[in-house]
Amino acid sequence: MKSRSDLAEEKLVSGYNCAQAVLYSMCDKVGMDAQTALKLATGFGGGMARGGHVCGAISGGILALGLSLGRGENDDKTATEYTYARVQEMMEAIQAKYGSCLCRELLEGRDLNSPEDKASYQAADCLHKTCVPLVRAVVEYVEERV
Repeated sequence: MKSRSDLAEEKLVSGYNCAQAVLYSMCDKVGMDAQTALKLATGFGGGMARGGHVCGAISGGILALGLSLGRGENDDKTATEYTYARVQEMMEAIQAKYGSCLCRELLEGRDLNSPEDKASYQAADCLHKTCVPLVRAVVEYVEERV
């Protein structure tokens, strides 16, 4: 059986965005079907619709943490604080290891809406050198906590 990290990497390399890959790999653990996960996470890729903001892998991790640990309608407010703490820990761990939580910074200033920067992203093999390791790191973090 494939690891969740392998599953996420496979999804990313096949053309889904980083948020989709992370959330997809966690479906069975967070009680979500794959189709819903892929649709829900669509807008988060490239740092929010290629905006370069919070890395999509991190956004996918936040979604998975929220689905697993978050506060529902009849839950105590402590679930919110607990979820916030896990999200903050994840972001701090990514920041410490990769230097940023922002997509554009992680991609060395590349704007994924720019044809030139998109070509530079591909030429530099950022998918495998930057995005795959980040997706794997987020999946591993989340998997230990959900």
